[in-house]
Amino acid sequence: MNFSKLKKIQQSEGIFYTVRKSFIVVMALVLVLSLAGCGGQKESAQNQGQTGWRTITDMAGRKVRVPDQIHKVFGTSPVATIMLYTLVPNELVGWNYNLRPLEKKYILAKYQALPNLGGWYAKNTGNTEELLKIHPDVLISEGTITETDISLANRIQNQLRIPVVMVVAPLTGMDKAYKFLGNLLGVQGRAKTLGDYCRTTVQEIKEKAQTIPQDKRVSVYYAEGSSGLQTDPAGSSHTETLALVGGINVARVTAKGGAGMSAVSLEQVLKWNPDVILSWNHEQGSYYPGILTDPAWHSLKAVQTKRVYEIPDAPFNWFDRPPSVNRLIGLKWLGNLLYPQVYRYNMVAEAQSFYRNFYHYNLSDAEARALLATSSLQVAP
Repeated sequence: MNFSKLKKIQQSEGIFYTVRKSFIVVMALVLVLSLAGCGGQKESAQNQGQTGWRTITDMAGRKVRVPDQIHKVFGTSPVATIMLYTLVPNELVGWNYNLRPLEKKYILAKYQALPNLGGWYAKNTGNTEELLKIHPDVLISEGTITETDISLANRIQNQLRIPVVMVVAPLTGMDKAYKFLGNLLGVQGRAKTLGDYCRTTVQEIKEKAQTIPQDKRVSVYYAEGSSGLQTDPAGSSHTETLALVGGINVARVTAKGGAGMSAVSLEQVLKWNPDVILSWNHEQGSYYPGILTDPAWHSLKAVQTKRVYEIPDAPFNWFDRPPSVNRLIGLKWLGNLLYPQVYRYNMVAEAQSFYRNFYHYNLSDAEARALLATSSLQVAP
């Protein structure tokens, strides 16, 4: 073969191999990039599904996936709803029941207009249809943490496909509940302010209570119901306020648990003969006027010394139900009522401060005095 022709053939084959090698390299690179792109798209899709969400551990120890930014909240019971109202009123989407006139009086109009969405407490069931329309970012379940409570929270969460976060908020641990909610809802500053009030108040009340000698402690009967003949004994969650300020609960009955309110007879009350009677407020349908005027009650020491008091109940009860942060002002009120020389509070000023900080309401002197009209030593019947 001609040498020059052979050389041309070799050159052509070299070019072909070079081109083929380059093609293979390019295709391999394309394949790698393609696979990388697919992997990136898959990872991106996974991230996209998680963007704006976080997993928290609630106060019952449950893992709950919640939005990073929470703008709409709802409490499954008044216990939670009241605390949410004090902390994030603009994010609250509804109440658990129709507000009474006295409740409305001390709640700003724009919050009064929130709908009644029901709730999961006592025998009530939340309005699931309306809740799904509004679709809160989270639901807050606050109260005790039992297997039943956890089961209910899980059931609500599964039914509505809305995260349910459980919060523990005992009377002596409201500060911890506020801290948790502040972190959850992104309002740590306000939560600290309210929590600090709760912590310092409880600490102060406990310290003062310890200074009261046993023989100087005041005996108290808590008159519940329309006849005044239902009550709760020592150790009940419904009389925690009384226990904390150092009062003696005269009721020797078996606690009913749950909603409480054990039935008693007038003969039992006469035998206990308390120094003080605390009665439901007239808005609750109490027997307060009857206790003062019914001859059957007249021989009681508390009636004769005119130490029968209505419990302030607006916008929320100061002593008992619902067992939420509303009881904090009640600690100061009841301590001052039973032991004025120990708990030296100006209750008009204390009420004004509490209502401004917790209820967003500027209580006037006249309004504060009206709340205390049948609930203080100065104007006892």
